[in-house]
Amino acid sequence: VQLQASGGGLVQPGGSLRLSCAASGVIFSINYMGWYRQAPGKERELVATIRRGGSTNYADSVKGRFTISSNNLRNNVNLQMNSLKPEDTAVYYCNVGSAGMNYWGKGTLVTVSS
Repeated sequence: VQLQASGGGLVQPGGSLRLSCAASGVIFSINYMGWYRQAPGKERELVATIRRGGSTNYADSVKGRFTISSNNLRNNVNLQMNSLKPEDTAVYYCNVGSAGMNYWGKGTLVTVSS
């Protein structure tokens, strides 16, 4: 399974970005898809997940600003990020859980700065 993330970049505070992640390869039933992030000098942390059935989970720090969506967990997950703050600056990683396995993408850099 390969995960290709896109959509990162430089944005001013208050701006928006949309991250996308496409999964390819031999993929059995996906149970969940999500996004994590790792800021410089910090540990990787959960941003948002979406599970089969549509239930979602968000980190408190992004609730009300970020929205995760998927094509019914077929092979794509998106993260709409609004009202971005400098503290959202990090490398964002796509994560997929399938058939008991956990897969990670290479990450895409999001920089929020004026």
